[in-house]
Amino acid sequence: MESTERVILLRVVENFMRTGAAEDSEVAVVNLPPGKSTYVEQIGADGRSIMLDEFRIAGRVVWAGYSSRSGTVYLSLPRS
Repeated sequence: MESTERVILLRVVENFMRTGAAEDSEVAVVNLPPGKSTYVEQIGADGRSIMLDEFRIAGRVVWAGYSSRSGTVYLSLPRS
């Protein structure tokens, strides 16, 4: 069984790869600069590292990670 976080990530990544739109109706989506595999999310005075995983769909690659704390998916394309 897949986790809720994994289902959210797959939905957002598949939509992004299909349409190019970094958006979702249920969670916030942030498009990071190319080549990122981690992101430090600042909420108030606290920082939290979000590790991005590599997703390969239809020969294309995107890095994505989900923060359950803020309900945000972070996306990063590989460097060209």
